[in-house]
Amino acid sequence: MKVDVTKMLPVMVLGLIMGQPTTITAQVEVLERGSQNMEVLGHTPLGPRLSISDMDVEQELHRPYAYVGRMQYGPVGPKGMDIVSIADPASPEVIYRWRIEDQDLHQPTGGMDVKHFKWGDRYYVVQSLQFGQGGPDSDMGAVILDVTGLPDASTVKEVARIREPDLPGGFHNIFIYKHSNMNVYLIATISGPFAAVYDLGALVDGKGSSRVGEIPVPDQGDGETRRRGYHDFYAGYHPDTGTDRFYGGGTGGYYIYDITDLQSPTLLTQIVGVSGIRGGHTFTPTPDGNFAVAETEYQYAPLRIFDLRPGLSGEVPAIRRPIAAWTANWENLVHNHEIRWPYVFVSGYLDGLVVFNLMDPTNPITVGHYDTYLGPPNSDRTPVFNGTFGVDIRNEDGLIVVSDMSTGLWTFKMDGFQGWNGADWGMPNISSAQDWDNGPTGAKDRITTDQ
Repeated sequence: MKVDVTKMLPVMVLGLIMGQPTTITAQVEVLERGSQNMEVLGHTPLGPRLSISDMDVEQELHRPYAYVGRMQYGPVGPKGMDIVSIADPASPEVIYRWRIEDQDLHQPTGGMDVKHFKWGDRYYVVQSLQFGQGGPDSDMGAVILDVTGLPDASTVKEVARIREPDLPGGFHNIFIYKHSNMNVYLIATISGPFAAVYDLGALVDGKGSSRVGEIPVPDQGDGETRRRGYHDFYAGYHPDTGTDRFYGGGTGGYYIYDITDLQSPTLLTQIVGVSGIRGGHTFTPTPDGNFAVAETEYQYAPLRIFDLRPGLSGEVPAIRRPIAAWTANWENLVHNHEIRWPYVFVSGYLDGLVVFNLMDPTNPITVGHYDTYLGPPNSDRTPVFNGTFGVDIRNEDGLIVVSDMSTGLWTFKMDGFQGWNGADWGMPNISSAQDWDNGPTGAKDRITTDQ
């Protein structure tokens, strides 16, 4: 549990009392913003309050770029994306800004989730977009930019836009996955009862942008069929079974599918009927697929830890109870998270960046934190909706990067965390970071055996 630590420091004040020189000792409260093991490397403001959304970091050291979604909140804020060079993590620098044309005509929100990918020898970034009714492009879900030529910003060019005319509202969240079949897929949240899947290689090669798959939200028989949908998700390879798996949070709870055959997703297990959860939000498994960290989006909600094995083995028809819960501060809400076993790096809204250890999944322990936002709670929306939004980890060197909705982009190092490879911990080397050239760890062995 994160606890704010304060110090009372004496301050000598010189003044005049009754015409006589006088020294007064006062006590000044100083807030400790972070734990001693968390070092701030750099910080750059990006714009007005609540104009910054999610972010993503390239994994290769020779491509030191972070991508940050930009959104309009209320009457202010751009709609688009910023590209930030972190070649010097101590001095992050915006080197390119993409903005939708006719800013004033497009209705909020604008840029939300953002992810990069590599196809062949070229690098791309996908910025998800959400534009409201009453303006142009309410059917546009994402824009794709070719960023191969960075740091030369003049080489950045738009190569495609993804639209869903029958499902307006844009893409709220996206995930890009290098499948074991060696294709790269975009999985997107849409205004429908499924996650939509797009073949990015085919799209940037000019071979079409239509959906190639749909992963449904199961009907729980509760009358919510019309409003079913996902909020967030993750996809990863499962070496023990040689399958590609989808982990989605949405209406009713959380769902795990086998998506090895994208034309026929198979539900493996579900987490439903859990006290305090009407809908799933961010949902991330451990590298071995045995446990998962699950968020649901309301004030006071903790992250819940679930043991997936009873459901995956068929021991129970559905998982209905967590084995543990964790939060930074019970009065607030913890949000997005990245797992680099045994650590979970959390963007905690008002609580900033927080890290906890999941070595014992039944007893998660806070190990580090830094508060990137010291302002007040929100007054014109949910109070906790401010502060740290996105978090990502560069596995090669352990660089931690976060986006704060009001204060901008931050870079950190945590003592003792110099990088991550699952094999160092006796785990599969699997995280949200993708191996664009080789595909999922273990997949090549499966493909060779199958052939």
